[in-house]
Amino acid sequence: MRHLFLKKSIQQIQAETGASHLKRTLSALNLVSLGIGCIVGAGIFSLTGEQTAVYAGPAILISFVFAAIACAFAALCYAELASTLPVSGSAYTYAYATLGELAAWIMGWLLILEYGVAASTVAVSWAGYFVSLMKDFGVIVPEAFSSPTMLYDPNIAGLKAVSFQHAFNFPAFGSVMLLTFLLIAGVKESATTNNVIVAIKITVLLLLIVIGLPHINTALWHPFIPEPVIIHDPQTSATVVHYGWSGILHAAAVISFAFVGFEAVSTAAQESKNPQRDIPIGILASLAICTVLYVLVGAVLTGLVHYADLNVPDPLALAVDALGVGWLKWVVKIGAIIGMFSVTLVLLYGQTRIFYSMSRDRLLPKIFSVIHPKFKTPHWNTLIVGLGTGLIAGFTPIDILGDLVSLGTLLAFAIVCFSVLYLRYTHPEMHRVFKVPFFPVTPVLGIIACVWLMAGILNMMELLFIYYMPVGMLIYIFYSRKHSLLRNMTAPNMPK
Repeated sequence: MRHLFLKKSIQQIQAETGASHLKRTLSALNLVSLGIGCIVGAGIFSLTGEQTAVYAGPAILISFVFAAIACAFAALCYAELASTLPVSGSAYTYAYATLGELAAWIMGWLLILEYGVAASTVAVSWAGYFVSLMKDFGVIVPEAFSSPTMLYDPNIAGLKAVSFQHAFNFPAFGSVMLLTFLLIAGVKESATTNNVIVAIKITVLLLLIVIGLPHINTALWHPFIPEPVIIHDPQTSATVVHYGWSGILHAAAVISFAFVGFEAVSTAAQESKNPQRDIPIGILASLAICTVLYVLVGAVLTGLVHYADLNVPDPLALAVDALGVGWLKWVVKIGAIIGMFSVTLVLLYGQTRIFYSMSRDRLLPKIFSVIHPKFKTPHWNTLIVGLGTGLIAGFTPIDILGDLVSLGTLLAFAIVCFSVLYLRYTHPEMHRVFKVPFFPVTPVLGIIACVWLMAGILNMMELLFIYYMPVGMLIYIFYSRKHSLLRNMTAPNMPK
């Protein structure tokens, strides 16, 4: 059974830092911008409205705090691992070094949810603002060309909540494909574009905060935590709870995926100029800045519009309408459209670099690690990821995507926290530029917080553990373990 837990040595992983053919062009400022560009997106511009209206009410502010605390524990663990093992692949590579190949594959499979499906989620949110802006210009995009093929009823548990219609979200699909070709053109060009986009959307959010705070109606915050509404589904014998503390927990779990930008920073290790110093800076600084923004924007949103009215594709624009500042509505919509472009870009970037690392280990076909001779980017990898992400965005509603991404993300965070515990005890001699404070309390609390938040979205457990994870295991058994580079290198020396 030893071969099931075959690991890369620490020396192998550290050697990969210098073996990569990717260009080192990203500074600490680029990495902070990369993290902010990913975090500030669908969580503020779209999912906040849905989760406020359906689950948390004004207590969405508590949900933000819960999500931020859980992500902060995980962020500290990511920062230690990133400064110790500064290679592309992030949590996938960390799992390979600590828990072995099987755990690495499971982590890589989960990261598809954390990056690829998350990119689809943001693209769907972007499409909502785009369609709304077109309507303001008098251009009506038919629902058949801007709605997902699948529909979802949040009051029914399991897959029975899903139905189908004759539609496809073309704006969401088109936005993903446009960013795919931008990423193929080169990471330096993409990072420069991202820096400009981040400046625009942060300016938009600050305008909304500064103008909106003096006009907050605190009466809209009462009751701050609405009384729970319990809906029982007789078909599945499942119970769905809206509002109350259960609703706050559900909203926190869903919103937590919007903080994934801090983890995306660690995927850029092989393209960072000074990864052991800059990766921790990028992770922690981007998380801190964005947490403050999330709470302030949430306060303005719920202080201007009654929480029950916020389940719309463009909740921030609705808040601006309540202010009566006409020009700000245009600024917010355009800022959201531009801003969520950068989120999708960073998530697509992260997914391609994870597949790149998995392909170099031969757990995925070699095509995912082929580098373009001119652009020096994994072009086939990027094209495949972009096409898959775009199709998911076209077919699937944001409700299913958001919940599924959150489950995968939180499970991946918990594994990373465990990896820090494992490495500290098995390799205490390793040089760590950044160390998790209050060890071992911090990683243990990170695991507990992530599992606790996962309990808030039990409705997606069936899809994740009965369908998605078994498919990943079949791919590993019939392809990855047979082609594994490390397994083939060590097979002659392994005991029978």
